[in-house]
Amino acid sequence: MKVAIVGASGAVGQEFLKVLEERNFPIDELLLFGSERSAGRTYTFKGKEIMVKLLQHNDDFKGVDIAFVSAGAGASREYAETITKYGAVMIDNSSAFRMDADVPLVVPECNAEDALNRPRGIIANPNCTTIMMVVVLKPIEQLSHITNIHVASYQSASGAGAQAMAELQQQYSEIVEGKPVTVKKFAYQLAYNVIPQIDVFTDNGYTKEEMKMFNETRKILHSDVKCSAMCVRISSLRSHSEAVWIQTEKPLGVKEVQDALAAAQGVTLQDDPSTQTYPMPLFTGGKDDIYVGRVRKDLANENGITLWLSGDQIKKGAALNAVQIAEYLVKVGNVK
Repeated sequence: MKVAIVGASGAVGQEFLKVLEERNFPIDELLLFGSERSAGRTYTFKGKEIMVKLLQHNDDFKGVDIAFVSAGAGASREYAETITKYGAVMIDNSSAFRMDADVPLVVPECNAEDALNRPRGIIANPNCTTIMMVVVLKPIEQLSHITNIHVASYQSASGAGAQAMAELQQQYSEIVEGKPVTVKKFAYQLAYNVIPQIDVFTDNGYTKEEMKMFNETRKILHSDVKCSAMCVRISSLRSHSEAVWIQTEKPLGVKEVQDALAAAQGVTLQDDPSTQTYPMPLFTGGKDDIYVGRVRKDLANENGITLWLSGDQIKKGAALNAVQIAEYLVKVGNVK
């Protein structure tokens, strides 16, 4: 198996290296690609030093079976044909192709089989907040069709990349030291603050991040569900959380939902109010699963359930989900 990582120096690219090694993904040869800024750097994978090559329009992807791409939507669009022209499966972590009708949008716990139909050789990795939510929605959808979702996300600095994480840490240091606060990656200071905007606003008043949750959820679940989201950046370093209100066609009991979540792939139920047991980003960082708690009836909707979830945005929200897609393709013998 010949594997490539495009965008190897970024936060998700680095997570790809960790996840591939953790899960012992079958790799005979690993290639790393990046921009002019990162080309020439070396990273260690399974004890071997690998140098980052400059991403170019050439034949470097000849013989590559799977390419994990996390270099931004612009780079994905520009280099997709170069990456796939010799048969490599491009698993793309950007927003470039997610809503294209001929590109599957895949979360393995929900719709792994969609990955088998990829006419352009591209599989899209969904937005991180969508991935985390649909993993939890799927077992509930199997109990009763979900018609409406309201969700408020609490998204950590990690969602904006490694530089954003470093800036948040820098801001806290500057505040403690009484220095002027550096603000580059966000519209406002994030330390000791929350910012009710992620991505740019669209004409309907929702941000692109919020519209991703609406559109991507429908595509992944093959559903007519409507999702109204409020996405907020908070000052935690890593792991996103979401408060979710779900309306189903028939009323569901709390125990029924908890049992379904506890049995679901990729979900850990952490729900005991008597001992103040519930998921928090402080503890979900670095974990594979999406953690769920605070499951209860919605007091404003007799067909409603509300819950809280938390998960690692860089891991399951990005790199791990992509690697799980690749593992599924290997398992069913559908890499090329």
